[in-house]
Amino acid sequence: MIELSQVNKSYRLPHGGRQDVLINTNIKFPSGTNVGILGLNGAGKSTLIRIIGGSERPDSGTVLRWARVSWPIGFAGGFNGSLTGRENLRFTCRIYGASIKEVKNFVEDFTELGPYMDMPVRTYSSGMRSKLAFGLSMAIGFDFYLIDEAWSVGDASFQAKAEAVFKERKAKSTLIVVSHNVATIRQNCDQAMVLHNGLISKYNKLDDALSVYAGICQARK
Repeated sequence: MIELSQVNKSYRLPHGGRQDVLINTNIKFPSGTNVGILGLNGAGKSTLIRIIGGSERPDSGTVLRWARVSWPIGFAGGFNGSLTGRENLRFTCRIYGASIKEVKNFVEDFTELGPYMDMPVRTYSSGMRSKLAFGLSMAIGFDFYLIDEAWSVGDASFQAKAEAVFKERKAKSTLIVVSHNVATIRQNCDQAMVLHNGLISKYNKLDDALSVYAGICQARK
């Protein structure tokens, strides 16, 4: 399970003042229930997913994790650009206590990066970085997978392969999906929450959350 207690987060605005993104947020994500988080562009969905994953700290409050939690799928910002893909792989394995040999074999076969595995990550295209990040997350395996909007990378052939392995992981893991796309939430989630004006509301019935979100979208037009 993952639990956020009294979490607050705000950002300084360019012309003074602050924008609240999360206000006294109290939410729980139990294992076995795939949860979607809906919100308009700029509502703070990506900030929330980074806080859940631990790559960004809240201004106040606590985040408790009783599970192995992935980085946002496709997110490659945690790589050291001066290290090669293989060196980043080894470093990540040591952090998560994963078998370097098993992860290496999976990532090399899955990502199709070939000789680029021995080149500095700073020489990678954004798509290559995303392939490495996605391959690593699938190789290591997590109890919770964090999905931030669209994560598919590469050509149609690679996307099909990625979808197949992701389907296998979904059968054993729990998803937290942030998106403004209703179809994405319907496809992957059992329940949903709505993030709006810094406040998050949870709905046990998916259709209830989608109805509330539709009303927010309509009001903005």
